Amino acid sequence: MPYFFKENYPYGLIIDSIREEINSLRQQILNDEEPLALTDKDLFLRHVTERILNKARPSLRKIVNATGIVLHTNLGRSPLSKQTLERVLEISNSYSTLEYNVKLGKRGSRHDHVESLICKITGAEAAMVVNNNAAATMLVLSAMAKDKEVIVSRGELVEIGGSFRIPDIMSLSGATLKEIGTTNKTHFNDYENAIDVEKTAALMKVHTSNYRIIGFTEDVSLVELRKLGDNYHLPVIYDMGNGLLADLKDHHIFEPTILEAMNANPDVMLFSGDKLLGGPQAGIIIGKKTYIDQMKRHPLARVVRIDKMTLAALEATFFNYQDIERAKNHIPTLKMLTYSKEELLKRAQTLQELLPVNGNSAIEPCEDFVGGGSAPDVKLEGYALTLHFDNLSTEKLERLFRSHDIIVHVSSDKVWLHVRTLMDEDFKQIADVLTNINETFK
Repeated sequence: MPYFFKENYPYGLIIDSIREEINSLRQQILNDEEPLALTDKDLFLRHVTERILNKARPSLRKIVNATGIVLHTNLGRSPLSKQTLERVLEISNSYSTLEYNVKLGKRGSRHDHVESLICKITGAEAAMVVNNNAAATMLVLSAMAKDKEVIVSRGELVEIGGSFRIPDIMSLSGATLKEIGTTNKTHFNDYENAIDVEKTAALMKVHTSNYRIIGFTEDVSLVELRKLGDNYHLPVIYDMGNGLLADLKDHHIFEPTILEAMNANPDVMLFSGDKLLGGPQAGIIIGKKTYIDQMKRHPLARVVRIDKMTLAALEATFFNYQDIERAKNHIPTLKMLTYSKEELLKRAQTLQELLPVNGNSAIEPCEDFVGGGSAPDVKLEGYALTLHFDNLSTEKLERLFRSHDIIVHVSSDKVWLHVRTLMDEDFKQIADVLTNINETFK
């Protein structure tokens, strides 16, 4: 069997790999070593092949998430359903109606592909989509409050990860942030006293989805803020963040839903596509048509617009939300969050049966988490398969899993494989890796 084929890899990559191996041999000779590959052609080709395969291995690749954190930010947050991926492949593999209206035979708008569907499901007058929620925040504030003030509670000025902070994003929009209240308490009067009829452009509320303040606290509800906005003819902006459409209270996730927030009638609401919505990374803006149209015309709209693959994924995701039960069965994020304990136990048993040596494993109850800056105080009851080898340290076992792109949880000197976040196809990969480990270290 040939070691490599020119048609399978770029010519430059092959040449670089050969040169690197030759340079390695030269260095070994200079070090008074006698490299076997110098006289063994097959060994030389094997070394070159290893270099080629290492170089050809993608940096961004599939990972097995056995951590029990559903929306793991470092692992890409929401996985997409197979139906969604089919739509993405279909659109990305050909020309499309991205900005073409087939019915009229002329240029169309990329906003049209998802706007009516989003409005139908959320009850909003209008909608548009940008590439993430930080971009949505910047566009909303730049379009509605540039060179004016936006009033927001100090206790809601969140950092959204990667050291990006809401105040920094707001300042880049050209709007002036006017902080009110204290970290733990903000009153209705704090908002009202801060209003300047000449300077104030909007009232803003940010859902603190990635942390909780408990104890001696008070804040102003979206309903109350809406009343204040009406009294002073000011628009109300709600940054919801996590974008939950399905009510998950039966599964002990007490996050506000988009529909509940819409009942308070904010003028503009924005949220992420790849958190609890379970879709691709996107910033979704819904609300009054007059404001959304203003944003569509804004110069920043082109800077932060999304591509055709994201649009295809988002349309497929919202399509499922026309039936919430269908969404729970078809959207991986919702499916993982709504597993029953019985289903998780069965998944753990299925995985254990695939393992080469059951004696090294045990099924144990565990705590899973929503993740992704959503519902930080929620612990989901689940099951995990724990592994322990007498002749292999837990740290070494974790490294071996990681070298095969399987990310596990380590605790109590055991490796934990949380089954909630495993895809069905992950089971065989884990079993194959464990078979290899068992044969190597038995």
